[in-house]
Amino acid sequence: MQIKIENTKNSQISVFDIKIKSIFVAYIFPLTNAIMKKLLLLTILLCSTLLCQAQKERVILGDEQTSEYFPILKGKRIAIFSNHTGMVGDKHLLDVLLENKFNVVAIFSPEHGFRGDADAGQHVANSVDKKTGVPILSLYDGKEKKPSEASMRKFDILVIDIQDVGLRFYTYYITMCRLMDACAEYNRKVLLLDRPNPNGHYVDGPILDMKYKSGVGWLPIPIVHGMTLGELAQMVNGERWLPASRVCDLTVIPCKNYTHQTKYELPIPPSPNLPNMKSVYLYPSMCFFEATPVSLGRGTSLPFQVYGHPNMTGYSYSFTPRSIPGAKNPPQLNKLCHGIDLSHLSNEEIWKRGIDLSYLIDAYNNLNMGDQFFRPFFELLMGTDYVRKMIEEGKSADEIKATWKNDVEKFKVQRKPYLLYEE
Repeated sequence: MQIKIENTKNSQISVFDIKIKSIFVAYIFPLTNAIMKKLLLLTILLCSTLLCQAQKERVILGDEQTSEYFPILKGKRIAIFSNHTGMVGDKHLLDVLLENKFNVVAIFSPEHGFRGDADAGQHVANSVDKKTGVPILSLYDGKEKKPSEASMRKFDILVIDIQDVGLRFYTYYITMCRLMDACAEYNRKVLLLDRPNPNGHYVDGPILDMKYKSGVGWLPIPIVHGMTLGELAQMVNGERWLPASRVCDLTVIPCKNYTHQTKYELPIPPSPNLPNMKSVYLYPSMCFFEATPVSLGRGTSLPFQVYGHPNMTGYSYSFTPRSIPGAKNPPQLNKLCHGIDLSHLSNEEIWKRGIDLSYLIDAYNNLNMGDQFFRPFFELLMGTDYVRKMIEEGKSADEIKATWKNDVEKFKVQRKPYLLYEE
């Protein structure tokens, strides 16, 4: 018997149609459903694989590897050398240690203070961390920048977790060296939680002539040394660069998934006038203006990315330094400066040039101030006395750079035993 079903439009659906639908419900739909489930499972597996791969490729900082260093800290009185950059994910190292019931008894703070908001060179007084009540012992209070005996007696182990930018005149590593020296003298252990160097992909500049050793140059290394703090600390020990050739008891927790060719972008500005990666990359070339009357953009939104002076002529770009947090009294305050904006340069252009003295030479020639252009601070930043002379003699940036080529090659060989990461 044939069954006929009529719809409202008097069309008919045959038994064949019903059978087709029955077959679809009985066989095709479950098969399609199974395929969809498999596709969904494959998609989940693929996403998980990609996520795991991304996790493997992500740079893992020393302070993230708590299983590596928590056992070292157990039962110890702990001091930390850190600032606002010492973050473990979204928490500060200090908070992580306290949450895990470790006995943190003191914080040593560097230039710019524990919260990283003080001006360059500004004296920072001892204080107490408002959140935790842990005493903050400033190493940049205008007095002796090495901790006192009383401070050293407070703790058993010093934990270092701070973001450096890899330049000889950036003062965080100098504070680290002074702390290492004090720890060596008072038989205290040092645990360094390593971080990448954003300028770690090259070496450039003359090696410091130690007659110019100062608060902006403490070790016989090039301006751009290309090492992490962990590597540099190992070199300080290995080369016996601490006073009286002391060696401190040092343990470094290295980063994972990092090489010297990794272009690591800082998640937090390391100091008030290095607000972005462009400023960090230009810093090796621009810092020399600190020893001249030329503004390098402190007191503007582009510190270390512009330069100018009220008396410079022939430029279409201009800016006016203002008093702002982190630059309360910048050079050429409230004066209209004429000069150059370098913020448009690509990162690749900056990396290719390395230390570029052409900006400094341009300003020197334009202002035509002769001996009045450079202050004695210039030799402390540069670390040698021949660069100023060569600029005054009219030498080009490339000619000057060629003079320190041997220093760079010599240092690369010297540092090799202390490297923790592939070049």
